[in-house]
This record gives sequence, C-alpha cells and structure tokens, in this order.
Amino acid sequence: MKNVIVIGGGVIGLSSAYYLQQSGHTVTVLDKAGFTDNCSYGNLGYVCPSHFIPLAAPGIIWQGLKWMFNSKSPFYVQPSLNISLIDWGLKFMRSATKENVEAAAVPLKDIAVFSQQEYSEWAKLPCFDFSFERKGMLEIFQTEKVGHHAAQTVEAGKKLGLDVELVDAKGLQALEPQTTINAKGAIYFKCDSHLYPDKLMASLKKVLQQKGVQMIKAEVTGFERKNGKVTKVFTDNGVYEGDEIVIATGSWSREIAALLDTRIPMIPGRGYSFTLENSPYTLNRPAILTEGRVAIAPMDRNKMRYGGTMEVVSTKTPPRYHRVEGIVKAVRDFLPEFKIEMPPHDKIWYGFRPTSADGVPYIGRIKKYKNVTVATGHAMLGLSLGAGTGKLVSELVNEQKPSVDLKAFEVERFG
Repeated sequence: MKNVIVIGGGVIGLSSAYYLQQSGHTVTVLDKAGFTDNCSYGNLGYVCPSHFIPLAAPGIIWQGLKWMFNSKSPFYVQPSLNISLIDWGLKFMRSATKENVEAAAVPLKDIAVFSQQEYSEWAKLPCFDFSFERKGMLEIFQTEKVGHHAAQTVEAGKKLGLDVELVDAKGLQALEPQTTINAKGAIYFKCDSHLYPDKLMASLKKVLQQKGVQMIKAEVTGFERKNGKVTKVFTDNGVYEGDEIVIATGSWSREIAALLDTRIPMIPGRGYSFTLENSPYTLNRPAILTEGRVAIAPMDRNKMRYGGTMEVVSTKTPPRYHRVEGIVKAVRDFLPEFKIEMPPHDKIWYGFRPTSADGVPYIGRIKKYKNVTVATGHAMLGLSLGAGTGKLVSELVNEQKPSVDLKAFEVERFG
C-alpha cells in the first residue's frame, strides 16, 4: 500500500481521500484554509446528470459581453492584462462550439450518473448524514426563445437515456402548487438529486478522522522531484513525503500545477449564495430560473438556498455584494410570492469555482510524472461530481481501469 498526499480539502480532495483510505492506503490531506470554507460548502447541493451541456457553449460569449456592462448581471469578467486569463479566454472562445457541446455530453452525463450512484451508496451508510433526496430538478423558463431551446435539451437528454420531460405552465404549477410561478414552462429533470453541502462536508471530515486520515492545515510552496516522480511536498507547515500525489486544489490548481511545470488553463469564477432558515417561501424541489441564471434549492427540511452569478476576477478581489441584488430580483420576478430581501453582507457566502477552458473537468495523470494525479476544473459541478471523481482518483492511483472513460477529461488536452 502507498503513502498518498492529497492537496485540497474540498469535496473532490476529501472524496479522493475517502476512497484511497478504503483501498488501504495511508492518506494525508493538506488544505491551506484549514478545511473550513470553500465552494463545497456554499453551493446549491445539486447532484445533477441534467448538466450535460458544458459552460463553453454557443452563444455564451455574446451573452457574456452584453452582461458585462450590467453590475448586477449573472456574468462578469474583470478586465485584466493577466496572461493566464487571456490564454484561458482565447481557449474558451475556441471551445464554445456546437462540436464541443456534442463531444462533452456523453462524458459529462456518464460521470454525473456515476457520481450520483456513489452518493446513493454513501447515503445508505450510518456514518454519513447529508439529507440526500431524489426529487428531480426544474429548469424554469419565461420566454418562447428559451422554451424552444428547452425542447431541444429535453430531446438531447432523452437520447442520453435521462428521465426528463418538458412541462407547460399548468404542469409546472401542478408540481409546485404552493406558490405562483411566473413562467411559460420548465424542463423537469426527474433524474436529478440534491443534498445539503454543509452536512456532507461535516460527515466526510468526521469519517476521515475516524479512519485515521491526517488532515493538516498547510499551504503548498513547492515540490521535490526525482526520477520522474514527486517525492516531497514542501509547505508552510512542514515537508511531507508521498508515494502518490493528488492535486485537488480547486481554483488554485493552476498555480499548484505550475510548480510542477504543468499548464492547466483555468480561472476562478466567483459565485454567491445565501440561505434562509424556516422561510415561509419554499419549493418542493430544486429549480433553476433560466433567464435569471439563478439556482434555488430546498435543503435539510427547513432551509432554502439561493445562488448564482459567475464573476471572473482574481481570488484577491474583494466581494461585490451588490451582485446578489440580481439574484434577489430574479427570484421575485419568477416567484412573485417570494418576498425575500437583500441579506446583510455577513449572511452572504461567496466562493471561487475552478473553471476549465472548455467547461469539462481535468481528471487524470500528469504525463511527465509517474505519481501525480489531478482532479480539478469542475466549475459549478464540483459537488455534483465529487463522489464520482474521488472514486476515479482512487482507481487511477490503484492502477485500475477507471469506471468512466477519462479521455475527455485529460489534464493536458490543451497541450
């Protein structure tokens, strides 16, 4: 058995540690923030095979350019001469094609279904408690144009074998009879699940600690390399030796990979969310307000979480809390009975999503090293694909055939 160093304490890193420990390895997890807060906590908890269309899709560039001039819009890119951002942007524009969408659909669906199956198994174990529910998800739309696209998405989903249907306004209201919905209809993805991220992360940390996995607050500063392998990890809190290294550092993975002379085109996309407890306004199932680019999820019996925006900025840029006003406005527009208000700043969560240059995660080995595995770039799907990615990482370390074809997820596919 091997001594494995996992760098990153989000859902991808901790899931990897879980399966690696299950395989009999000695595992140490390093996290620069101390395992307290990252995108694994504040997201909407979707476990969603429905998300088989990558972020880099036709039309996203033009729509993004229009939104950039609205400070409360769902999408914003902070102008910058940063070389990494420019490189990512050029690759993203080249990837935003119909061909990319078609090529990514099956791999994204396959890994999502696989991850959902793993979460289902976790939910059966007494050591896990994360309010896992399979109620499906609604993608609600207000315009004929988006409705036409929704019909195409339903057909594409059915071809992929997903349980999905298009419902009109009457059918949508029947699914959510407790509140008025201002919409023409919705895609009803019956195949989707959701969970409460806070409980999931707490359960994962508790399970790992009980199984003897070391969890250490430490920021990586460098590596020792010998004979095509990484032998040591240098941090601000000591030096750690490992037989295998896993890089699962989310939006900071590009910088960590650069320490190994490896380029991963990726940028941080900041999102915001807030959670209301015991709210009189609720939905039966998670929903995406399509034109508003806002996500909503009922969680853990008495909570409602609202989230959205994609803000491409430096990780050092202070939060722009006013962007949450756009989330509040969209909710009121779609759900007129939801009299929610702009929350105080200390009640707003924000975090950085690691966004690849084609909207598809990076999962696999770095070619120049025999013992380095990368798992990052999941963007808004980190939680959804967390359990599955962790299992795939363990299979790579164990030199087993991966449960999902990883060709589309190659780490160095951009050269």
